[in-house]
Amino acid sequence: MTYEVKSLNEECGLFGIWGHPQAAQVTYFGLHSLQHRGQEGAGVLSNDDGVLLRHRDTGLVSEVFNNPADLEKLTGQAAIGHVRYATAGEASIDNIQPFHFKFYDMEFGLAHNGNLTNTQTLKKELEHNGAIFSSSSDTEILAHLIRRSHNPNFIGKVKEALNTVKGGFAYLLMLEDKLIAALDPNGFRPLSIGQMANGAIVVSSETCAFEVIGAKWLRDVKPGELVVIDEDGIHYDTYTDDTQLAICSMEYIYFSRPDSVIHGVNVHTARKNTGRRLAQEFQHEADIVVGVPNSSLSAASGFSEESGLPNEMGLIKNQYTQRTFIQPTQELREQGVRMKLSAVSSIVEGKRVVMVDDSIVRGTTSRRIVQLLREAGAAEVHVAIASPPLKYPCFYGIDIQTRWELIAANHEVEEVRQIIGADSLTYLSIDGLIDSIGLETDAPNGGLCVAYFDGDYPTPLYDYEERYLESLKEKTSFY
Repeated sequence: MTYEVKSLNEECGLFGIWGHPQAAQVTYFGLHSLQHRGQEGAGVLSNDDGVLLRHRDTGLVSEVFNNPADLEKLTGQAAIGHVRYATAGEASIDNIQPFHFKFYDMEFGLAHNGNLTNTQTLKKELEHNGAIFSSSSDTEILAHLIRRSHNPNFIGKVKEALNTVKGGFAYLLMLEDKLIAALDPNGFRPLSIGQMANGAIVVSSETCAFEVIGAKWLRDVKPGELVVIDEDGIHYDTYTDDTQLAICSMEYIYFSRPDSVIHGVNVHTARKNTGRRLAQEFQHEADIVVGVPNSSLSAASGFSEESGLPNEMGLIKNQYTQRTFIQPTQELREQGVRMKLSAVSSIVEGKRVVMVDDSIVRGTTSRRIVQLLREAGAAEVHVAIASPPLKYPCFYGIDIQTRWELIAANHEVEEVRQIIGADSLTYLSIDGLIDSIGLETDAPNGGLCVAYFDGDYPTPLYDYEERYLESLKEKTSFY
Protein backbone atom coordinates (compact mmCIF):
# COMPACT_ATOMS: atom_id res chain seq x y z
CA MET A 1 0.00 0.00 0.00
CA THR A 2 1.33 3.47 -0.88
CA TYR A 3 -0.71 5.79 1.31
CA GLU A 4 -0.59 6.46 5.00
CA VAL A 5 -3.34 6.25 7.61
CA LYS A 6 -2.96 9.45 9.61
CA SER A 7 -5.57 8.83 12.33
CA LEU A 8 -9.02 7.57 13.06
CA ASN A 9 -11.91 9.55 11.63
CA GLU A 10 -15.58 9.67 12.53
CA GLU A 11 -18.04 9.87 9.65
CA CYS A 12 -20.06 12.97 10.53
CA GLY A 13 -22.13 15.04 12.91
CA LEU A 14 -25.84 15.90 12.94
CA PHE A 15 -27.75 18.89 14.25
CA GLY A 16 -31.45 19.69 13.98
CA ILE A 17 -33.81 22.30 15.38
CA TRP A 18 -37.56 22.89 15.40
CA GLY A 19 -39.34 26.07 16.47
CA HIS A 20 -36.75 28.87 16.31
CA PRO A 21 -37.08 32.04 14.16
CA GLN A 22 -33.37 31.83 13.28
CA ALA A 23 -33.15 28.08 12.87
CA ALA A 24 -30.41 28.10 10.20
CA GLN A 25 -28.20 30.44 12.22
CA VAL A 26 -28.55 28.28 15.33
CA THR A 27 -27.76 25.21 13.24
CA TYR A 28 -24.60 26.95 12.01
CA PHE A 29 -23.42 27.37 15.61
CA GLY A 30 -24.37 23.79 16.38
CA LEU A 31 -22.34 22.50 13.45
CA HIS A 32 -19.38 24.60 14.58
CA SER A 33 -19.45 22.67 17.85
CA LEU A 34 -19.49 19.39 15.90
CA GLN A 35 -16.72 20.35 13.45
CA HIS A 36 -14.38 17.73 14.94
CA ARG A 37 -16.75 15.02 13.65
CA GLY A 38 -16.30 15.94 9.99
CA GLN A 39 -14.15 18.40 8.06
CA GLU A 40 -14.72 17.51 4.41
CA GLY A 41 -18.05 19.22 3.91
CA ALA A 42 -21.05 20.82 5.59
CA GLY A 43 -24.61 21.80 4.80
CA VAL A 44 -27.85 23.18 6.24
CA LEU A 45 -31.41 22.58 5.05
CA SER A 46 -34.14 24.84 6.44
CA ASN A 47 -37.93 24.61 6.50
CA ASP A 48 -39.85 27.84 5.85
CA ASP A 49 -43.56 26.96 6.22
CA GLY A 50 -43.14 23.78 4.23
CA VAL A 51 -40.64 25.16 1.70
CA LEU A 52 -37.27 23.40 2.04
CA LEU A 53 -34.14 25.46 1.30
CA ARG A 54 -30.56 24.22 1.27
CA HIS A 55 -26.93 25.31 1.09
CA ARG A 56 -23.99 22.87 1.14
CA ASP A 57 -20.38 22.68 -0.04
CA THR A 58 -17.04 21.05 0.64
CA GLY A 59 -14.81 22.44 3.39
CA LEU A 60 -15.14 23.51 7.01
CA VAL A 61 -18.36 25.05 8.34
CA SER A 62 -16.80 28.53 8.33
CA GLU A 63 -15.68 28.04 4.73
CA VAL A 64 -19.03 26.72 3.50
CA PHE A 65 -20.87 29.67 5.07
CA ASN A 66 -18.23 32.38 4.63
CA ASN A 67 -20.80 34.52 2.79
CA PRO A 68 -23.50 35.78 5.22
CA ALA A 69 -26.05 35.62 2.42
CA ASP A 70 -25.76 31.83 2.34
CA LEU A 71 -27.29 31.62 5.81
CA GLU A 72 -29.69 34.52 5.38
CA LYS A 73 -31.42 32.80 2.48
CA LEU A 74 -32.12 29.74 4.64
CA THR A 75 -35.24 31.17 6.25
CA GLY A 76 -37.73 29.36 8.44
CA GLN A 77 -38.16 28.07 11.99
CA ALA A 78 -36.73 24.57 11.48
CA ALA A 79 -33.50 23.19 10.04
CA ILE A 80 -31.14 20.23 9.94
CA GLY A 81 -27.38 20.39 9.44
CA HIS A 82 -24.53 18.03 8.74
CA VAL A 83 -20.72 17.92 8.87
CA ARG A 84 -19.12 15.12 6.91
CA TYR A 85 -16.12 12.88 6.95
CA ALA A 86 -16.51 10.23 4.27
CA THR A 87 -16.44 6.54 5.17
CA ALA A 88 -18.90 5.53 2.44
CA GLY A 89 -18.86 7.50 -0.79
CA GLU A 90 -16.37 9.93 -2.29
CA ALA A 91 -15.57 13.39 -0.93
CA SER A 92 -17.51 15.34 -3.56
CA ILE A 93 -20.30 17.89 -3.32
CA ASP A 94 -22.80 15.28 -4.54
CA ASN A 95 -22.23 13.42 -1.26
CA ILE A 96 -22.44 16.48 1.01
CA GLN A 97 -25.52 16.40 3.19
CA PRO A 98 -28.27 17.11 4.07
CA PHE A 99 -29.74 15.54 0.94
CA HIS A 100 -32.86 17.16 -0.51
CA PHE A 101 -35.34 14.85 -2.22
CA LYS A 102 -38.18 16.23 -4.32
CA PHE A 103 -41.01 14.01 -5.52
CA TYR A 104 -44.27 14.78 -7.30
CA ASP A 105 -46.26 14.47 -4.08
CA MET A 106 -43.77 15.48 -1.37
CA GLU A 107 -40.21 16.48 -0.48
CA PHE A 108 -37.92 15.92 2.47
CA GLY A 109 -34.36 16.47 3.70
CA LEU A 110 -32.16 13.69 5.06
CA ALA A 111 -28.89 13.55 7.02
CA HIS A 112 -27.08 10.46 8.28
CA ASN A 113 -24.28 9.61 10.70
CA GLY A 114 -22.86 6.09 10.55
CA ASN A 115 -22.32 3.37 8.00
CA LEU A 116 -24.72 0.74 6.64
CA THR A 117 -23.46 -2.84 6.39
CA ASN A 118 -25.94 -4.02 3.73
CA THR A 119 -25.48 -1.12 1.32
CA GLN A 120 -24.38 -3.14 -1.71
CA THR A 121 -27.23 -5.63 -1.45
CA LEU A 122 -29.87 -2.94 -1.03
CA LYS A 123 -28.50 -0.69 -3.76
CA LYS A 124 -28.39 -3.56 -6.25
CA GLU A 125 -31.97 -4.51 -5.40
CA LEU A 126 -33.22 -0.92 -5.58
CA GLU A 127 -31.51 -0.22 -8.90
CA HIS A 128 -32.90 -3.47 -10.30
CA ASN A 129 -36.36 -2.11 -9.46
CA GLY A 130 -35.73 1.23 -11.16
CA ALA A 131 -34.16 3.40 -8.45
CA ILE A 132 -31.67 6.02 -9.65
CA PHE A 133 -28.91 7.17 -7.28
CA SER A 134 -27.44 10.67 -7.56
CA SER A 135 -24.59 10.11 -5.08
CA SER A 136 -22.26 7.33 -3.97
CA SER A 137 -23.28 7.73 -0.32
CA ASP A 138 -25.14 4.98 1.52
CA THR A 139 -27.42 7.67 3.02
CA GLU A 140 -29.50 7.86 -0.15
CA ILE A 141 -30.66 4.26 0.32
CA LEU A 142 -33.07 5.20 3.11
CA ALA A 143 -34.90 7.67 0.87
CA HIS A 144 -35.43 5.04 -1.84
CA LEU A 145 -36.65 2.53 0.74
CA ILE A 146 -39.15 5.06 2.08
CA ARG A 147 -40.51 5.74 -1.39
CA ARG A 148 -40.67 2.04 -2.21
CA SER A 149 -42.82 1.24 0.83
CA HIS A 150 -46.54 0.65 0.24
CA ASN A 151 -47.45 1.66 3.79
CA PRO A 152 -50.09 4.42 3.51
CA ASN A 153 -48.65 6.32 6.49
CA PHE A 154 -45.31 8.16 6.15
CA ILE A 155 -44.14 7.21 9.64
CA GLY A 156 -45.00 3.62 8.75
CA LYS A 157 -42.86 3.94 5.63
CA VAL A 158 -39.94 5.25 7.70
CA LYS A 159 -40.25 2.42 10.21
CA GLU A 160 -40.26 -0.15 7.41
CA ALA A 161 -37.15 1.43 5.87
CA LEU A 162 -35.34 1.58 9.22
CA ASN A 163 -35.96 -2.13 9.74
CA THR A 164 -34.46 -2.83 6.31
CA VAL A 165 -31.15 -0.99 6.65
CA LYS A 166 -28.49 -2.59 8.87
CA GLY A 167 -25.40 -1.30 10.63
CA GLY A 168 -24.73 1.95 12.42
CA PHE A 169 -27.01 4.92 11.79
CA ALA A 170 -28.41 8.07 13.28
CA TYR A 171 -30.84 9.83 10.93
CA LEU A 172 -32.47 13.25 10.80
CA LEU A 173 -35.36 13.77 8.36
CA MET A 174 -36.94 17.15 7.70
CA LEU A 175 -40.46 17.16 6.29
CA GLU A 176 -42.85 20.02 5.58
CA ASP A 177 -44.55 19.57 8.96
CA LYS A 178 -42.14 17.63 11.17
CA LEU A 179 -38.58 16.73 12.13
CA ILE A 180 -37.78 13.04 12.63
CA ALA A 181 -34.79 11.55 14.47
CA ALA A 182 -33.94 7.84 14.53
CA LEU A 183 -31.16 5.69 15.96
CA ASP A 184 -30.03 2.17 15.04
CA PRO A 185 -30.99 -0.77 17.33
CA ASN A 186 -27.53 -0.77 18.96
CA GLY A 187 -27.07 2.97 19.37
CA PHE A 188 -23.58 2.85 17.84
CA ARG A 189 -23.55 6.62 17.32
CA PRO A 190 -24.66 9.16 19.95
CA LEU A 191 -27.76 11.35 19.49
CA SER A 192 -29.32 13.63 22.10
CA ILE A 193 -32.37 15.89 22.45
CA GLY A 194 -32.37 19.32 24.10
CA GLN A 195 -34.55 22.39 24.48
CA MET A 196 -33.75 26.10 24.21
CA ALA A 197 -35.16 28.83 26.44
CA ASN A 198 -37.73 29.84 23.81
CA GLY A 199 -39.03 26.26 23.67
CA ALA A 200 -37.24 25.26 20.44
CA ILE A 201 -36.35 21.55 20.34
CA VAL A 202 -32.85 20.61 19.22
CA VAL A 203 -31.22 17.29 18.28
CA SER A 204 -27.46 16.85 18.15
CA SER A 205 -24.83 14.16 17.76
CA GLU A 206 -23.17 15.54 20.88
CA THR A 207 -24.37 17.52 23.87
CA CYS A 208 -21.45 19.96 23.53
CA ALA A 209 -23.55 21.78 20.91
CA PHE A 210 -26.26 22.43 23.52
CA GLU A 211 -23.89 24.49 25.65
CA VAL A 212 -23.01 26.77 22.75
CA ILE A 213 -26.63 27.59 21.86
CA GLY A 214 -27.91 27.72 25.44
CA ALA A 215 -30.03 24.56 25.25
CA LYS A 216 -30.85 22.23 28.13
CA TRP A 217 -30.36 18.49 27.68
CA LEU A 218 -33.62 16.53 27.87
CA ARG A 219 -32.65 12.94 27.08
CA ASP A 220 -30.72 10.71 24.70
CA VAL A 221 -32.37 9.05 21.73
CA LYS A 222 -32.55 5.36 22.60
CA PRO A 223 -31.54 2.44 20.37
CA GLY A 224 -34.38 1.52 18.01
CA GLU A 225 -36.21 4.75 18.78
CA LEU A 226 -38.07 7.06 16.39
CA VAL A 227 -38.61 10.61 17.61
CA VAL A 228 -41.06 12.94 15.86
CA ILE A 229 -40.96 16.68 16.58
CA ASP A 230 -43.75 18.94 15.30
CA GLU A 231 -45.90 21.88 16.36
CA ASP A 232 -47.49 19.69 19.05
CA GLY A 233 -44.15 18.85 20.71
CA ILE A 234 -42.02 15.70 20.95
CA HIS A 235 -43.45 12.25 20.26
CA TYR A 236 -41.41 9.18 21.20
CA ASP A 237 -41.96 5.96 19.26
CA THR A 238 -40.02 2.81 18.35
CA TYR A 239 -39.56 0.99 15.07
CA THR A 240 -38.13 -2.18 16.67
CA ASP A 241 -37.97 -3.80 20.09
CA ASP A 242 -34.96 -5.93 19.14
CA THR A 243 -32.36 -3.62 20.65
CA GLN A 244 -29.08 -4.00 22.51
CA LEU A 245 -26.96 -1.00 23.51
CA ALA A 246 -23.47 -1.18 22.00
CA ILE A 247 -22.29 2.41 21.67
CA CYS A 248 -18.97 2.89 19.91
CA SER A 249 -16.27 2.90 22.59
CA MET A 250 -14.15 5.18 20.39
CA GLU A 251 -16.67 7.95 21.04
CA TYR A 252 -15.32 8.03 24.60
CA ILE A 253 -11.71 7.28 23.71
CA TYR A 254 -11.17 9.67 20.83
CA PHE A 255 -14.04 11.08 18.77
CA SER A 256 -16.30 13.10 21.05
CA ARG A 257 -15.46 16.42 22.62
CA PRO A 258 -14.48 16.15 26.30
CA ASP A 259 -17.38 18.40 27.36
CA SER A 260 -19.98 16.09 25.79
CA VAL A 261 -22.10 13.67 27.83
CA ILE A 262 -22.97 10.31 26.23
CA HIS A 263 -25.50 8.05 27.92
CA GLY A 264 -25.01 9.89 31.20
CA VAL A 265 -21.20 9.72 31.19
CA ASN A 266 -19.07 12.82 30.65
CA VAL A 267 -16.38 12.13 28.04
CA HIS A 268 -13.63 13.93 29.99
CA THR A 269 -14.46 11.91 33.10
CA ALA A 270 -14.40 8.66 31.13
CA ARG A 271 -11.01 9.52 29.64
CA LYS A 272 -9.64 10.53 33.01
CA ASN A 273 -10.81 7.20 34.42
CA THR A 274 -9.03 5.33 31.62
CA GLY A 275 -5.86 7.16 32.60
CA ARG A 276 -6.32 6.13 36.23
CA ARG A 277 -6.82 2.50 35.30
CA LEU A 278 -3.91 2.65 32.87
CA ALA A 279 -1.65 3.85 35.69
CA GLN A 280 -2.72 0.85 37.76
CA GLU A 281 -1.81 -1.49 34.90
CA PHE A 282 1.49 0.31 34.16
CA GLN A 283 4.55 -1.49 35.61
CA HIS A 284 7.54 0.76 35.00
CA GLU A 285 9.46 3.48 36.84
CA ALA A 286 9.10 7.03 35.51
CA ASP A 287 9.53 10.69 36.47
CA ILE A 288 6.83 12.65 34.62
CA VAL A 289 3.63 12.15 32.63
CA VAL A 290 3.20 13.87 29.26
CA GLY A 291 -0.09 13.71 27.39
CA VAL A 292 -0.24 13.93 23.59
CA PRO A 293 -2.44 16.95 22.85
CA ASN A 294 -5.30 17.31 22.63
CA SER A 295 -7.44 14.16 22.92
CA SER A 296 -5.11 12.46 25.44
CA LEU A 297 -4.81 15.26 28.00
CA SER A 298 -7.72 13.97 30.11
CA ALA A 299 -6.22 10.47 30.28
CA ALA A 300 -2.82 11.93 31.16
CA SER A 301 -4.43 13.86 34.02
CA GLY A 302 -5.96 10.67 35.42
CA PHE A 303 -2.69 8.77 35.02
CA SER A 304 -0.83 11.51 36.88
CA GLU A 305 -3.28 11.63 39.79
CA GLU A 306 -3.31 7.84 40.20
CA SER A 307 0.46 7.36 39.88
CA GLY A 308 1.52 10.44 41.81
CA LEU A 309 3.80 11.50 38.96
CA PRO A 310 3.69 15.17 37.90
CA ASN A 311 1.66 15.89 34.78
CA GLU A 312 3.87 18.10 32.61
CA MET A 313 3.29 19.93 29.33
CA GLY A 314 6.16 18.26 27.54
CA LEU A 315 4.44 18.38 24.14
CA ILE A 316 2.95 21.53 22.63
CA LYS A 317 0.47 21.51 19.76
CA ASN A 318 0.42 24.36 17.27
CA GLN A 319 -3.29 25.21 17.13
CA TYR A 320 -2.96 27.24 13.95
CA THR A 321 -1.50 24.79 11.46
CA GLN A 322 -3.58 23.94 8.45
CA ARG A 323 -5.14 20.52 8.16
CA THR A 324 -2.39 18.11 7.08
CA PHE A 325 -3.17 15.59 4.35
CA ILE A 326 -1.08 12.78 2.87
CA GLN A 327 2.49 13.93 2.24
CA PRO A 328 4.39 12.49 -0.74
CA THR A 329 7.78 12.00 0.88
CA GLN A 330 9.10 10.86 4.25
CA GLU A 331 10.91 14.17 4.73
CA LEU A 332 7.71 16.17 4.25
CA ARG A 333 5.78 13.84 6.56
CA GLU A 334 8.37 14.38 9.28
CA GLN A 335 8.17 18.14 8.75
CA GLY A 336 4.36 17.99 8.99
CA VAL A 337 4.56 16.39 12.44
CA ARG A 338 7.06 19.01 13.63
CA MET A 339 4.77 21.80 12.43
CA LYS A 340 1.90 20.41 14.50
CA LEU A 341 3.78 19.20 17.58
CA SER A 342 6.86 20.29 19.50
CA ALA A 343 8.65 18.70 22.46
CA VAL A 344 9.73 21.01 25.31
CA SER A 345 13.36 20.26 26.06
CA SER A 346 13.46 22.11 29.39
CA ILE A 347 10.70 19.82 30.71
CA VAL A 348 11.63 16.39 29.35
CA GLU A 349 15.43 16.59 29.30
CA GLY A 350 16.94 13.88 31.49
CA LYS A 351 13.51 12.60 32.53
CA ARG A 352 11.92 9.17 32.30
CA VAL A 353 8.76 10.16 30.43
CA VAL A 354 5.40 8.39 30.33
CA MET A 355 3.89 9.46 27.00
CA VAL A 356 0.10 8.98 27.29
CA ASP A 357 -1.86 8.69 24.05
CA ASP A 358 -5.42 7.61 23.25
CA SER A 359 -4.65 4.98 20.59
CA ILE A 360 -2.14 3.64 18.09
CA VAL A 361 -3.41 3.10 14.55
CA ARG A 362 -0.52 2.55 12.16
CA GLY A 363 2.23 3.55 14.57
CA THR A 364 3.94 6.14 12.37
CA THR A 365 2.76 9.11 14.43
CA SER A 366 3.68 7.39 17.71
CA ARG A 367 7.16 6.65 16.39
CA ARG A 368 7.70 10.31 15.44
CA ILE A 369 6.49 11.61 18.80
CA VAL A 370 8.79 9.22 20.64
CA GLN A 371 11.61 10.48 18.43
CA LEU A 372 10.72 14.11 19.22
CA LEU A 373 10.89 13.39 22.95
CA ARG A 374 14.25 11.62 22.61
CA GLU A 375 15.68 14.47 20.54
CA ALA A 376 14.49 16.86 23.27
CA GLY A 377 16.63 14.91 25.76
CA ALA A 378 14.24 12.44 27.38
CA ALA A 379 16.22 9.71 29.15
CA GLU A 380 13.48 7.14 28.60
CA VAL A 381 10.12 7.18 26.80
CA HIS A 382 7.44 4.81 28.06
CA VAL A 383 4.32 4.82 25.87
CA ALA A 384 1.01 4.24 27.67
CA ILE A 385 -2.12 3.90 25.53
CA ALA A 386 -5.53 4.63 27.11
CA SER A 387 -7.27 1.99 24.99
CA PRO A 388 -6.67 -1.65 24.06
CA PRO A 389 -4.75 -2.56 20.88
CA LEU A 390 -6.74 -1.76 17.71
CA LYS A 391 -6.77 -5.09 15.90
CA TYR A 392 -10.00 -5.26 13.91
CA PRO A 393 -11.76 -3.05 11.37
CA CYS A 394 -14.95 -1.10 12.05
CA PHE A 395 -18.00 -1.26 9.80
CA TYR A 396 -20.33 1.08 11.68
CA GLY A 397 -18.94 4.50 10.79
CA ILE A 398 -15.16 4.67 11.30
CA ASP A 399 -12.89 4.87 8.27
CA ILE A 400 -10.87 1.72 9.02
CA GLN A 401 -12.23 -1.31 7.22
CA THR A 402 -9.12 -3.44 6.67
CA ARG A 403 -6.71 -5.00 9.15
CA TRP A 404 -3.60 -4.11 7.15
CA GLU A 405 -4.03 -0.52 8.39
CA LEU A 406 -3.65 -1.55 12.04
CA ILE A 407 -0.19 -2.16 13.44
CA ALA A 408 -1.53 -4.17 16.40
CA ALA A 409 -3.27 -6.56 14.01
CA ASN A 410 0.06 -7.44 12.45
CA HIS A 411 2.53 -7.32 15.34
CA GLU A 412 2.66 -8.35 18.98
CA VAL A 413 3.05 -5.69 21.68
CA GLU A 414 6.83 -6.15 21.95
CA GLU A 415 7.19 -5.82 18.18
CA VAL A 416 5.10 -2.63 18.20
CA ARG A 417 7.30 -1.25 21.00
CA GLN A 418 10.37 -1.84 18.89
CA ILE A 419 8.78 -0.28 15.81
CA ILE A 420 7.82 2.94 17.59
CA GLY A 421 11.14 3.06 19.45
CA ALA A 422 9.76 3.20 23.00
CA ASP A 423 11.39 1.81 26.14
CA SER A 424 8.08 0.18 27.05
CA LEU A 425 4.55 -0.03 25.67
CA THR A 426 1.45 -0.50 27.83
CA TYR A 427 -2.10 -0.77 26.50
CA LEU A 428 -5.22 -0.44 28.64
CA SER A 429 -7.03 -3.76 29.02
CA ILE A 430 -10.52 -4.25 27.56
CA ASP A 431 -11.93 -4.80 31.05
CA GLY A 432 -10.16 -1.66 32.17
CA LEU A 433 -11.77 0.32 29.36
CA ILE A 434 -15.27 -1.00 30.13
CA ASP A 435 -14.90 -0.35 33.86
CA SER A 436 -13.48 3.13 33.28
CA ILE A 437 -16.37 4.31 31.11
CA GLY A 438 -18.85 2.75 33.51
CA LEU A 439 -22.20 2.92 31.73
CA GLU A 440 -25.10 1.92 33.97
CA THR A 441 -26.42 -0.99 31.95
CA ASP A 442 -26.58 -4.77 32.01
CA ALA A 443 -25.78 -4.95 28.29
CA PRO A 444 -22.77 -7.02 27.15
CA ASN A 445 -19.40 -5.26 27.42
CA GLY A 446 -20.98 -2.60 29.61
CA GLY A 447 -23.07 -1.31 26.72
CA LEU A 448 -20.01 -0.66 24.54
CA CYS A 449 -18.94 -1.90 21.14
CA VAL A 450 -15.38 -3.18 21.60
CA ALA A 451 -15.20 -5.13 18.34
CA TYR A 452 -12.15 -3.08 17.24
CA PHE A 453 -10.26 -4.75 20.09
CA ASP A 454 -11.66 -8.31 20.26
CA GLY A 455 -13.26 -8.90 16.83
CA ASP A 456 -16.64 -9.75 18.39
CA TYR A 457 -19.10 -7.67 16.35
CA PRO A 458 -22.53 -7.05 17.93
CA THR A 459 -24.35 -7.45 14.57
CA PRO A 460 -23.97 -9.53 11.41
CA LEU A 461 -21.64 -7.86 8.93
CA TYR A 462 -23.75 -8.64 5.84
CA ASP A 463 -21.97 -7.18 2.78
CA TYR A 464 -18.73 -6.76 4.75
CA GLU A 465 -18.52 -10.38 5.92
CA GLU A 466 -16.36 -11.52 3.00
CA ARG A 467 -14.10 -8.48 3.28
CA TYR A 468 -13.67 -9.10 7.00
CA LEU A 469 -12.77 -12.77 6.51
CA GLU A 470 -10.24 -11.79 3.84
CA SER A 471 -8.74 -9.19 6.18
CA LEU A 472 -8.03 -11.90 8.74
CA LYS A 473 -5.62 -13.47 6.24
CA GLU A 474 -3.74 -10.22 5.60
CA LYS A 475 -0.33 -9.61 7.11
CA THR A 476 1.57 -6.36 6.71
CA SER A 477 5.01 -5.53 8.03
CA PHE A 478 5.42 -2.09 9.58
CA TYR A 479 9.17 -2.28 9.89
